[in-house]
Amino acid sequence: MALRKELLKSIWYAFTALDVEKSGKVSKSQLKVLSHNLYTVLHIPHDPVALEEHFRDDDDGPVSSQGYMPYLNKYILDKVEEGAFVKEHFDELCWTLTAKKNYRADSNGNSMLSNQDAFRLWCLFNFLSEDKYPLIMVPDEVEYLLKKVLSSMSLEVSLGELEELLAQEAQEAQAAQTTGGLSVWQFLELFNSGRCLRGVGRDTLSMAIHEVYQELIQDVLKQGYLWKRGHLRRNWAERWFQLQPSCLCYFGSEECKEKRGTIPLDAHCCVEVLPDRDGKRCMFCVKTATRTYEMSASDTRQRQEWTAAIQMAIRLQAEGKTSLHKDLKQKRREQREQRERRRAAKEEELLRLQQLQEEKERKLQELELLQEAQRQAERLLQEEEERRRSQHRELQQALEGQLREAEQARASMQAEMELKKEEAARQQQRIKELEEMQQRLQEALHLEVKARRDEEAVRLAQTRLLEEEEEKLKQLMRLKEEQERYIERAQQEKEELQQEMALQSRSLQQAQQQLEEVRQNRQRADEDVEAAQRKLRQASTNVKHWNVQMNRLMHPIEPGDKRPVTSSSFTGFQAPLLARRDSSLKRLTRWGSQGSRTSSPTSSEQQKSLNGGDEAPVLASAPQEDKLDPAPEN
Repeated sequence: MALRKELLKSIWYAFTALDVEKSGKVSKSQLKVLSHNLYTVLHIPHDPVALEEHFRDDDDGPVSSQGYMPYLNKYILDKVEEGAFVKEHFDELCWTLTAKKNYRADSNGNSMLSNQDAFRLWCLFNFLSEDKYPLIMVPDEVEYLLKKVLSSMSLEVSLGELEELLAQEAQEAQAAQTTGGLSVWQFLELFNSGRCLRGVGRDTLSMAIHEVYQELIQDVLKQGYLWKRGHLRRNWAERWFQLQPSCLCYFGSEECKEKRGTIPLDAHCCVEVLPDRDGKRCMFCVKTATRTYEMSASDTRQRQEWTAAIQMAIRLQAEGKTSLHKDLKQKRREQREQRERRRAAKEEELLRLQQLQEEKERKLQELELLQEAQRQAERLLQEEEERRRSQHRELQQALEGQLREAEQARASMQAEMELKKEEAARQQQRIKELEEMQQRLQEALHLEVKARRDEEAVRLAQTRLLEEEEEKLKQLMRLKEEQERYIERAQQEKEELQQEMALQSRSLQQAQQQLEEVRQNRQRADEDVEAAQRKLRQASTNVKHWNVQMNRLMHPIEPGDKRPVTSSSFTGFQAPLLARRDSSLKRLTRWGSQGSRTSSPTSSEQQKSLNGGDEAPVLASAPQEDKLDPAPEN
């Protein structure tokens, strides 16, 4: 039955390709040629004279698909024997007929699909399409096949991209009046356009399509190279293996032209892992009823994949299944039908609730009408009683009896109204629960929006801090240039002082006084250096504190994350710039130590002005920053 459905799909394309006028009918001469080709490719013996007689031209005119089906079922499909023909040749015949009319590749050579690749995709489409005519493939199966092809090319597609692509194709399908899925020509155009391929080459795409074709159409569960031990010579040889549900075939190379043998698989077979020996590792064996086949994989992962695939094939044989993907396709179809049934049941339930609501409103209206009628009846009774009290005493008893009956009817109506009220209360409770659920969803949405706003605020603060840090860096560079100018000026003053000391060397007393002053200046310079070092340590502590703060800003806290407690340096300080600052500070320190020995009080005061300013802690912090490990950039 499954084979008949698959053959009918391909024959349907061939029949529609012969319908040139799109009238739903094909001439008898064309059907005669089609039937003859089907007899030939399906290896069905037939009588050419009977075929000629059946499709003889007469006054009946062209034949519709319904008119051709009885002959097709009786003389062709009922005589088909599975395994007696090559299904790929049959599909190639039908593809050749339909491709001439419907498939147009790009004449400029920009098409992603070759004719062979288009044929394989056509076969895959027929395999996964629904058993309804005209043939279409539902979006779930399109997604399944796209994921198969992309995974064969080691590509991954995100759910959002796939939904957007399928939405575009659905719009095109609606424009082409093929609701519910894609036609095969839209499916081939999807691949030819390259919208889902991310720029892969034609060869890569062709290999991926061939791999998926072998897996789904030819039922190749797994294929690859393995080392096999001979049965008689007991030597090891590398073979290309192809695993199918019924057998494990091996060939001389991956072209599969030279078949070396077949290992039949049935429910009594088993696969076992063997220990390494004879210089071979990752060994396993397949035990059949007649012999044991020993094989070796390239690594442990390959051995595990091969053993699992062979066990799956054995399980399929034990369950009486001939194809893994046919079973998976049927399961996916059953799941879709279950989803459709659940959706229909849900819609039916909603419709029933709506009908109950309408029935409730109608009953309430009827009850109000009855109450109004009852009030009017009471008024009429009272008026009639007042008017006829004196004349019709006997009639009063009858009216009282009618009044009691009306009271009973009212009581029954009130009881029914109470039941309706209870039903309404249950409905109100359900509505209240739905409103509470909607409120919780809105609160969750507000929390997410607030988190995104907080994250944006943190990013703005981080940007602001980065700008401030860049401004501080520019100030440091300006201070560095000023200090270099001060150093040059001090050098000139030092040279002038040395000349004066040479001129005044004749006065020993004056030289001793100057020496004493120089010693005092040196002592003050040492004190200034110590004060500068204290400021340097204080500035380093401040920089570490700001580095911790900046590191927290560089890693925004998302909902559910814990605040990191480890500290790292600010990434904005680059290593080359810090190295230049370190070398500049070292030169400044050496100049200060030399100048303290020979400089005059004037140079000492200049040194104090250099080290005692408000900007000194900022400059002194630069060498300490070099010691901090830079935080990794996000």
